[in-house]
Amino acid sequence: MRLNVRFAVFCVLFLLAGWSVSSLAEPVPLKRAVELALSHGSAATDTDEQRAFASYHEARNQYIPQLIVGSGLGKSWGFPLSLEGSAPSILNLNSQSAIYNPALREFVRGAKSDWQASMFQTKDQREQVIQDTVLAYAELNHWEQTLSHLEQEQADAAKMEVMVNQRVDAGVDSPAMKNQARLVVARVRLRAAEAHGSIDILRNRLAQLTGLSADNIETVTDSIPAMPEVKQEDDLVSKAVQFSPIVLQAENHALAESFRAKGEHRSLWPSVDFAAQYAMLAEYNNYADYFKSFQRHNATVGVSIRFPFFNPSQHARAQAADATALHAKADAKTAKDKVSDQTLRMQRSVEQLAAAQEVASLEYQISQSNLEALQVRVDAGTANLHDMDDARTQANERYHAFQSADFELQRAKIGLLRATGDLESWVGIPK
Repeated sequence: MRLNVRFAVFCVLFLLAGWSVSSLAEPVPLKRAVELALSHGSAATDTDEQRAFASYHEARNQYIPQLIVGSGLGKSWGFPLSLEGSAPSILNLNSQSAIYNPALREFVRGAKSDWQASMFQTKDQREQVIQDTVLAYAELNHWEQTLSHLEQEQADAAKMEVMVNQRVDAGVDSPAMKNQARLVVARVRLRAAEAHGSIDILRNRLAQLTGLSADNIETVTDSIPAMPEVKQEDDLVSKAVQFSPIVLQAENHALAESFRAKGEHRSLWPSVDFAAQYAMLAEYNNYADYFKSFQRHNATVGVSIRFPFFNPSQHARAQAADATALHAKADAKTAKDKVSDQTLRMQRSVEQLAAAQEVASLEYQISQSNLEALQVRVDAGTANLHDMDDARTQANERYHAFQSADFELQRAKIGLLRATGDLESWVGIPK
């Protein structure tokens, strides 16, 4: 009687604790979680792209005349010497810009290619955030469903322990059966502790990604779209190589290095720059004493033409740039081969995991059918309580094996969706 009362109190407290925790959680659909994660981490992913865009504008804006306004005030004794390369003046204005510069044109193209490469890097970081959020969400949903099943397992195990204790006290079963019943309860408690720990970790991870409170996150199973079918005859490798941000980034970076190498070679070509200067001179700088005529306002406008006909250092710099460009081109090919290899591995892995998931599903269905058949035999008196407990334990084991296999298949398909560029559309996020 005391054991029955304890069991009833335990079940009530367990259910109340589960209800109080779940009532505090806020159901967050998968799409909403991904949107929050993207908005929460957008500042960190956009900085490289902004820096590359600014570098591109820095190179391109050298064609726009720069205007510098300053002053070179100073007292002269004797001939008015220059101050930092300019005559002493009350006010001076300098302007300069590139007109014809083959090297600069290639450097601008290289900076633009680097900017485009950074855009693909940003896209890759964005897809990484989506994948991390989806995987954390899917795993949290997996553990929440497992915990729900474990609640029933705990209730059945506790009930079975009470019944075994009663049978042992009545002399029907041997005392060793008590330890057997306690072992089943301990195993369920271990799994429940693992589920609670995983749920806490995954909620904390989602909180870091989305900015939500970890205690207020609860998944919505129906918000997870159905996984697409993966056909082994589909050419997913070519699709992944074509749309992979990593490959596109490497190719654009290689193109940028090629432009820079060409620019280093063209630094040996002639160039023409626009230059203009205005200066308002002071009378106390002795200009009238040393120049035949003096006027305060002076201006010069013209072009600066350069013919670099001998520059060994620039030749060496151009050769180094050629080697850097070849290295970047080889890196692009390596990136393409790596993406191709990883995609093919994931595609074949999905096939194997799908087969494993089907095996686990069938084993669970068979064990569930055996449990139902054994229940009929117990009701008819042709099977004992321990046979029923063993069948239930086996069915629970098969259930957890099926859940694990199903999640591993889900994880592999999510990775394949990212590799082929379909992850965003699968979640429902506009690209």
